[in-house]
Amino acid sequence: MPLLDLTNPDHLPALDLAFVRERPALGLAASDPAPRILLLYGSLRERSFSRFAVEEAARLLRLFGAETRIFDPSTLPLPDQVKNDDHPAIHELRELSMWSEGQVWCSPERHGQITGIMKAQIDHLPLEMAGRRPTQGRTLAVMQVSGGSQSFNSVNTLRLLGRWMRMFTIPNQSSVAMAYKEFDEAGRMKPSAYYDRIVDVMEELVRFTILLRPHAAQLVDRYSERKQAGAPIDAATDHSAIAISGR
Repeated sequence: MPLLDLTNPDHLPALDLAFVRERPALGLAASDPAPRILLLYGSLRERSFSRFAVEEAARLLRLFGAETRIFDPSTLPLPDQVKNDDHPAIHELRELSMWSEGQVWCSPERHGQITGIMKAQIDHLPLEMAGRRPTQGRTLAVMQVSGGSQSFNSVNTLRLLGRWMRMFTIPNQSSVAMAYKEFDEAGRMKPSAYYDRIVDVMEELVRFTILLRPHAAQLVDRYSERKQAGAPIDAATDHSAIAISGR
């Protein structure tokens, strides 16, 4: 199964617990069951800083009450490489996306853009499959790591892709410059403003995921899709029609 095992999931040495709200979405909406977050990263290197950043994000999300799964793209074929997309890794990625309520995408910046590995994962997620939509209505947090000075090319591209995939991309984002300086030999992120920003982003992702949860179906209810499905509005049960008629 192409899932990445998260080591030391409860060990957060760079986090100052004195300033942490362990349930950042408290009071916004019902927080049970735990929000389900899928995390994707964009490098297969043994010492992958995008993977390290995603692992730190997953640990924080767990602390904030979320359930997390990290997809391992190492066995994922290229788009259109396998006939009918009939490959276990493709099936698993799509099911994980269906399972999720929110996602985190983190890519290295390579030649001023996201990596092919990152784009391949997104390309394997269709807007629609057998009447199901693997990304529509999910929340999304975007992050990037860079080998040089701070840049926002990758997060900007990920935002564009999130909009294309009909996701609600949260306002905050993370861009880690000179990532090779920000992680120790064990792959753990050192205390820094970059780490603090990832904490901020994960707090915000949990908040938006919980906030939108009660309204998820209504927010993606589209006229064109109702028309295509042949599903006319029943004025007797439609809340908007009832409200208008009661004026």
